[in-house]
Amino acid sequence: MAGQSAAVASRTGNNPFLRIVAALSTIAGWCSAAMIVAAVGITCQMIFIRFVLNGSTIWQTEAVIYLAIAATLIGLPYVQHLRGHVNVDLIPLSLGKRARFIMALFTLTLSITMVAIMLWYGFEFWHLAFEKNWKSDTIWGVRLWIPYAALPIGFALFLLQLIADLIAVVTKIDTPFGLEEA
Repeated sequence: MAGQSAAVASRTGNNPFLRIVAALSTIAGWCSAAMIVAAVGITCQMIFIRFVLNGSTIWQTEAVIYLAIAATLIGLPYVQHLRGHVNVDLIPLSLGKRARFIMALFTLTLSITMVAIMLWYGFEFWHLAFEKNWKSDTIWGVRLWIPYAALPIGFALFLLQLIADLIAVVTKIDTPFGLEEA
């Protein structure tokens, strides 16, 4: 864990923007973990009510679904920050320094573009649910803008992290794809 923290710190340098984004991504990771813990706790409570007390549940299944989706979306920047995603680096490893740099710029720019589009439509969808006061078609009747807020929040934080990664590569604070220079 200490080695991982040192690696992350070395990718922010003294750049205040990179440090702020790293802090936001870490907070998002903690929030995501808390949502997973809450979902597990609610699932245990639901099982207890259904099978021990022989009662019915009203809100638990829906809450667990919303928490799992929100944890996934809000956890995106943290996973990107730690480079915890599955990474196949066969092509970057076989490239020279300059080609690897160009490929990193291309992939980060393409990722930023795609996530920006997802953010735009996610915000639009959330705003529509908020404006129209949509509610779920269940007994609980949750206002859908609340769980849908995970879309713009998660994609906005993910976009910030991708931009920070691009800045770190361009300013030579980080190496392309996190690979050591050959």
